[in-house]
Amino acid sequence: MEVLKVSAKSVPNSVAGAIAGVIREQKSVEVQAVGAGACNQAVKAIAVARGYLAPIGINLICIPAFANIEIDGEERTAIKLICEQR
Repeated sequence: MEVLKVSAKSVPNSVAGAIAGVIREQKSVEVQAVGAGACNQAVKAIAVARGYLAPIGINLICIPAFANIEIDGEERTAIKLICEQR
């Protein structure tokens, strides 16, 4: 499964386009975010991506979970949002 990493500075419309593209090709994508700002941008991007995919008959669902990732040699807890078409 492809992983898209979102930061607090990510543009939701751009991330939404990436999500929609991966969903069309691979049927699922994992979106990772660390921190409140990044989670906010990720959730907005998923909402926009649903709007991009709905006209072509794809219902995008999102399953939230935690992930332990390493950033600069330090272990951090990320939110991973597993997006799939239903």
